[in-house]
Amino acid sequence: MKDNTVFVGNKPVMNYVLAVVTQFNNGAEEVAIKARGKAISRAVDTAEIALNRFLENVSKKGIFTSTEMIDTDTGKTNVSSIEIVLTQLK
Repeated sequence: MKDNTVFVGNKPVMNYVLAVVTQFNNGAEEVAIKARGKAISRAVDTAEIALNRFLENVSKKGIFTSTEMIDTDTGKTNVSSIEIVLTQLK
């Protein structure tokens, strides 16, 4: 599962969609899309575009949210995170 994870950041959404589609085309049965903070909306867009436009026989297996504590220059802060797991239908 670790190899089949797409970490979403500040790049355009289509870069991440391409990464997800490529994982499934290479034979992955599950792909996890992960993001934190402001990139969460980009991760949701990535999952929806991949499912609705590019992938057939793939569905959402689960959506997991959490809060992570990270160290910053000003101390520790909480950051929201999301993991969207897509799986190949059999």
